[in-house]
Order: sequence, then C-alpha cells, then structure tokens
Amino acid sequence: MLIYKIFRADEWAALQAQRETPGAPIDVSDGFVHFSTAEQAAETAAKHFTGAEGLTLLACDADAMGEALKWEVSRGGALFPHLYRNIRMSDVVWAKPLPLVDGAHRFPPDVV
Repeated sequence: MLIYKIFRADEWAALQAQRETPGAPIDVSDGFVHFSTAEQAAETAAKHFTGAEGLTLLACDADAMGEALKWEVSRGGALFPHLYRNIRMSDVVWAKPLPLVDGAHRFPPDVV
C-alpha cells in the first residue's frame, strides 16, 4: 500500500542530499513523520499547504516501513499513518511535482 508525504522544495532537497530526514518542522515537533493515504492527501494539502508552490508529493511503501509505521486516530477520527523514525530515500517509491493550479494542488490521477 502506498502512503503519501508532501514536502516543500527545501525539505525534498534535504532528503535527497542526506538520504534521510526527520521530516518537516511539524514532524520534528510532533516526534513522527506525518503521512496521508490517497483518500486523505488532498485534504492534507488544502489544510496545511494552501497556496504553497514548489511542492513534491512522495509515495512510500507502507508495508516496507515495518513496525516503525503506526496507524493513529487524527482528524475526524480517521486513521493516519505516522512514521516513528526518519524518512529515508529508500522508503520513496516515486516523487512527483504537486503543482498549484487555480488555487488547488493537482494530484496525479492515480492518487485521488
């Protein structure tokens, strides 16, 4: 199963350069890396990345993350995937631009 992480340009660059990262500032603050399912990704973008340009959408293999990935209740009682270790380049199945079009982020057709 694929899960998704939205990174700003500098966060994506840091992951590529260092091969792993504790994530975005909110991830570091919360003590885990926030991910979304395909069904949750657009709402996550709208809630936390309104108007942001230069974003990258990462797809990661949830099963390959093993026991470090926990499914926990968050917004509206939904289960969200949280990674309790650094995200690694080896976790990334693919990365694609997440362009802002007419005020909304345009996700790849296979995500939403």
